[in-house]
Amino acid sequence: MTLKNSLVTTAALVALTAGAAQAGETWRYAFEEAIDEVQGVFAQQFQEYIEANSDHSVQLFPFGTLGESDDIMEQTQAGILQFVNQSPGFTGALIPEAQVFFVPYLLPQEGEALNEFFRTSVAINEMFPELYAQHGLELLTMYPEGEVVMTTKQEVRSPADLNEQNIRVMTNPLLVESYRAFGAVPTPLPWGEVYGGLQTNMIQGQENPMFFVESTRMYEVTDYITFTGHNNFTTAFMANKDFFDGLSDDDQQLVRDAVQVAFDHILEYQDGLTESALETILESKPEMQVVHLTEEERQPFMEAAASVEAEFIRMTGDSGEAILEQMKADLEAVTD
Repeated sequence: MTLKNSLVTTAALVALTAGAAQAGETWRYAFEEAIDEVQGVFAQQFQEYIEANSDHSVQLFPFGTLGESDDIMEQTQAGILQFVNQSPGFTGALIPEAQVFFVPYLLPQEGEALNEFFRTSVAINEMFPELYAQHGLELLTMYPEGEVVMTTKQEVRSPADLNEQNIRVMTNPLLVESYRAFGAVPTPLPWGEVYGGLQTNMIQGQENPMFFVESTRMYEVTDYITFTGHNNFTTAFMANKDFFDGLSDDDQQLVRDAVQVAFDHILEYQDGLTESALETILESKPEMQVVHLTEEERQPFMEAAASVEAEFIRMTGDSGEAILEQMKADLEAVTD
């Protein structure tokens, strides 16, 4: 953490401590995006339901308020925060099996099959909660945030086009392996350094869902948006387990009901979000080039994905392989 972030976090935690007298009624919830982005919309729906159906209140902390992603996870495990929304991309260091969401071409890009998978998956709803619980976390739900696209400075139609290109990735071992398999130079960077890194050509590209490319203005410092079809960004909503276990049965049910309402809302909210974000980008930057890879063009990327899947199993052993196989079965159940 930088000194600046440390000071911001310290000041925020002092403010939290000052409100500790209300800890029984005020629940604190941090997430990795801005208040008007997907995680923020989910958080506001959750907050609205809790406050409309109980005497509890929910205090929301958008990205940056309490530091980086690692900081808010540590604060949740320590019980300073009651709830946290964090991508398995960051949680993967804590729970290696969560990196399964970065096996390329495992998940559908978008659509009802994807949504039904998140609603019904045995891996998500039964297997992952046990793993999260081992780290003091109550996994309440996982949900998709949109198809991941690459934004780059030059056209990408094959792995050869990524040769020697520095592509920013999260600090996630399997995502690093994915871009290495795709032919790029994976470059882990904190999110706050990405825009400047693209401006100065320290990196030549990055990946994110389309709404995030638009809201963070990544298109201003890149020239191509490429739909490779390789992933859909997934996020997880969790509670501090000691906090959750200490709630009354009624409050536990209240939380679960709020999660279900927010989950249903966020799936509906995302319908057409990729298209509308792309439209906004093209209005702002008409010269932006948009590339949708054909099935033939995707094939070399899909072939490279096999080595990433093998690396995932090597990293995680029997438990990771069991989750991967269950996810494949879950996906088959919703796509047949």
